[in-house]
Amino acid sequence: MLHKTKAIVLNHIKYGETSIIVNMYTEAFGIQSYIENGVRKAKARNKIALFQPLTLLDLVVYKKSNASLNRISEIKCNQPYQQIPYEIIKSTIGIFLAEVLSSILREEEESNPRLFSFLESSLISFDQQQSAYQNFHLSLLLQLSSYLGFYPSGAEEVLEELRPFQTFRLDALQEKKFNQLLTEDNGGELKLTGEERSLFLKIILNFYQLHSHSIKEVKSLKVLREVLH
Repeated sequence: MLHKTKAIVLNHIKYGETSIIVNMYTEAFGIQSYIENGVRKAKARNKIALFQPLTLLDLVVYKKSNASLNRISEIKCNQPYQQIPYEIIKSTIGIFLAEVLSSILREEEESNPRLFSFLESSLISFDQQQSAYQNFHLSLLLQLSSYLGFYPSGAEEVLEELRPFQTFRLDALQEKKFNQLLTEDNGGELKLTGEERSLFLKIILNFYQLHSHSIKEVKSLKVLREVLH
């Protein structure tokens, strides 16, 4: 049976000589995996660029109950990015977020239109931002926690929950900045040093690991830190 849905590409892996398996977060079905045959051929009907991380797609898909892999009937780019694939800071943040979201959303196997809309609108806004976007990933992960059921009231709560496992120390100004990230969309105009940004991200990832055991080592983290420093 055919269904229409929006989707956000998370990652893809090679399959056979010319095909790929694409992992996506869909508006209609949550996390789904699709096999796309022949996409790595020179004259492929659908270009591999459509399956780059965080690409926003409109799909017509086949959906079989209990199938781990489904197929795509029709595909088009919903909102072509103007900056994310081409600007080094944005592309690096995008790769990092795609990797983290692949872990975080692994258990989201049902439709959640509010969560999908939040991610879609946040990514579009991120692409359109002309400045002050270096904190976007911090703000997005904190805001995302509200859709996953563990949004903290403030820095004090986060540090208290983490204390039995690892102690983090924030001075009064850093605590104020962290609380601003919780309340301002896309990180706003908040001024952070590279060290503060790195520290806040470490705290946020540890907080996620406490509440979502699917997050393990983030391979793109090292490159992200180098670029943002």
